[in-house]
Amino acid sequence: MSLTDRYLAYISGVRRYSVRTQEIYADVLSRFVAYSAVSPSDEDLLKALTADSLRNYEVYLMDDMKESPRTVNLHLSVISGFCRFLQSEGLLLSNPVKVVSRPKVAKRLPVVYRQDAMKDYFTETECFADSENIELVTGSDAVSMDLWTRRRDRLVMRILYDTGMRRSELIGLDVSSVDFKRGVVRVLGKGNKMREIPLIDSLSEEISLYLTTTAKVFGCERLPSDPLLVTEKGSRLYPMAVQRIVDAELKTVGITGRRSPHALRHTLATELLDSGADLNSIKELLGHSSLAATQVYTHTSVEKLKQSYINAHPRAKRGG
Repeated sequence: MSLTDRYLAYISGVRRYSVRTQEIYADVLSRFVAYSAVSPSDEDLLKALTADSLRNYEVYLMDDMKESPRTVNLHLSVISGFCRFLQSEGLLLSNPVKVVSRPKVAKRLPVVYRQDAMKDYFTETECFADSENIELVTGSDAVSMDLWTRRRDRLVMRILYDTGMRRSELIGLDVSSVDFKRGVVRVLGKGNKMREIPLIDSLSEEISLYLTTTAKVFGCERLPSDPLLVTEKGSRLYPMAVQRIVDAELKTVGITGRRSPHALRHTLATELLDSGADLNSIKELLGHSSLAATQVYTHTSVEKLKQSYINAHPRAKRGG
């Protein structure tokens, strides 16, 4: 097995990185190997991992490939992780990426949606989540499937927006992940870390009604080991399906620009901060490994405050 294959097996089996992250790492490493013109199983690869060669690779990405500073930083981060792995294996004495200057990346504030837009969405779709239309679901006919799909899509939005969980965490939920008695959902996050997120009563009820409807559509009760959210064919939801659901649902209330599951996570965190929640509580809710990752939401709140100040202050309106 080549060095890169061993590392990819490590981040998959030991570090438990998501499938999407594994794909990104594999692509970056294959591009570096191709650029270095070495065999991934050769000692030549170890010789190519020097500060000078990595500086040249950085210039190649920026000048020849016209990659953005953010993408170049991603490449260097992946290669740095690979080098740390080789160090732990006793194949490298030091990490050459540490001495390579990285391009500056402009700070990008998280995308958040207006609170009134989200309120409009959940108000307009409330009819698909109540108990009244369950009687209209009689099996797997077209009408029943349409009602079930609308209920599922709204639930996807509700869980993402109410809990702030990541898309991969949403997909990984099983029926047993929801503890209705305690009012929590157990989530397997990054680094194989388990955390519990509280569920408000209305969300617990909506999940319960969804399970009842799902049992009617597919003709059998849901087992604890079954995936919570499924496709029209009964298989576990996958990343692109969640993206399509979020994009279509947000479009119904006129939200333009980037429509993504992660933006719902950003929106919840920002609203919690604006409402007085402390950073440590938000950190635990979102499953961040460090407080630094959570602090980005303070910048969003400051920008919002500045805009309110400019709009409201009489001297700010006139340019000071």
